[in-house]
Amino acid sequence: MPAQPAPAAPRTAAGRLPLRLLRLYTGLALYGASSALLVESGLGLEPWNVLHQGLAELTGLTIGVVSIVVGALVLLAWIPLRQRPGLGTVSNVFVVGLAMDATLALVPGVHGLGVRIPLLVTGVLLNGVATGLYITAGFGPGPRDGLMTGLHLRTGRSVRLARTAVEVAVVVTGFALGGTVGVGTVLYALSIGPLAQLFLRVFAAPPAPVGSAVVAAGQPEGAILPR
Repeated sequence: MPAQPAPAAPRTAAGRLPLRLLRLYTGLALYGASSALLVESGLGLEPWNVLHQGLAELTGLTIGVVSIVVGALVLLAWIPLRQRPGLGTVSNVFVVGLAMDATLALVPGVHGLGVRIPLLVTGVLLNGVATGLYITAGFGPGPRDGLMTGLHLRTGRSVRLARTAVEVAVVVTGFALGGTVGVGTVLYALSIGPLAQLFLRVFAAPPAPVGSAVVAAGQPEGAILPR
C-alpha cells in the first residue's frame, strides 16, 4: 500500500507575517508616492497634506518632513485619548513622509494640464490601492485616523462628525498657510471612500490572530484611511 502523503501544515501566523509586512510597507510607500503625485499636479491635495504643504511653506522644511513631524505630534495626542498604536501606526509616521519626499525628488516638475490632470487621477487611484494594502495588513490605524476614532470614543460623537470636524479644521488652516486646495481636493474627497472600499475587498485578508505582539486592536469602524 503506497504511503499516504503527509497532511498540509496549517497556515500559521508566522507564515502570514511576511506577506502582511509586505502589504504594510508597500501600502505606506505607495501612499506617500500617491500624495507626491497630487502635490506635483498642483490641482489640490487631500486634507492633511493641505496642512502639511502650508506648514512646509511656512517653515522651509520639505512636505515629507512636515508630515513626519505632524504625525509624531498626532501620535502623542493618542496618550490622553487612550488609543493603542500598532506597528503600522508607528511605521506610518515615517514611511509615508520619506516616500513622499523621495517621489517628489524623482518626478520632474510639470506645467501643462495635459500632464497635471493624469498625475492627479493617478495619484487618487494609487491612494486607493495603498489604502487597501495598508489596512488589510492589519497592523493598526494611521495616527490621524486614531486621533479621530479616539475623539469619537472620548466625546461620544460619531466618527463621521469627528473626522469632518478635524479635516475641515486642517484644510482651513493649511489653506490659510498656503496649502493647495482645488479640484483635486474635491475629487479626492468624493472618490477615496468608494476606492478604499473597492481595494479593501480586493486585498481582503483573514483577521489577524488574537494575541499577536505586533497588531494593535482591530481597525475601528469608520476609520478607512491610513493617515
